Amino acid sequence: MIEDLRQQASESFESDAPTTSAARPPARFLGMTPFQSFVIALLLLILTCLLSATCLLVTGRIVPPLFG
Repeated sequence: MIEDLRQQASESFESDAPTTSAARPPARFLGMTPFQSFVIALLLLILTCLLSATCLLVTGRIVPPLFG
């Protein structure tokens, strides 16, 4: 009896499995690979940090230790 249940469960699982014949290409953001997207995000982070630090220096909110 238990063996029948196991067999039915495995058969239903195999029949519910999606077929791999219609494989979709990987999703891409603006046609870039994941590594290229990572590099763009990293460059944006660096640019944001540099611009923020420059803004703080120009407005006098922070002073470098050399000119303190």
